[in-house]
Amino acid sequence: MAIINLRKYYYPIYKKDTFVEVSDEVAEALLLLLREENNRERKLWYHKAFFSLDRDDGIENDAIGWEQPSPEEILIVAEEEAAHELLLRHLSEAFSILTPTQARRLHARYMLGMKIRAIAAAEGVNPSQVSDSVRSAIKKLQKHFKKQKWIKE
Repeated sequence: MAIINLRKYYYPIYKKDTFVEVSDEVAEALLLLLREENNRERKLWYHKAFFSLDRDDGIENDAIGWEQPSPEEILIVAEEEAAHELLLRHLSEAFSILTPTQARRLHARYMLGMKIRAIAAAEGVNPSQVSDSVRSAIKKLQKHFKKQKWIKE
């Protein structure tokens, strides 16, 4: 049986010396693993080979900056951004048809991610009132979006 120091093999986890008795095979396997890890780190440092050039996952291109988006990808991103901007404009216009209470509660629920009970506690009302208000605000928004033909029915 061999006594090993766990700090030597698992430093980030064991910051103090912790001695454990293990079988000779386990101690030899741990020592071999440590040596292989150190050898690999030395080879990487010596050859400055932090990226494998024979890999096809694109990490080299990302690291070096060779890969540029294709014109098609640029157009797709531009269209997605334009659609997002249009949706935000539609939402800001649609929020104007809501009552201030509905708008405030809908904003708190979905933009701020608050729970119904938390909104009710903050406003000092019953949670069912907040829930009904949020539900009716969503229905109003759906009707407005359909009326404006912003969404398909």
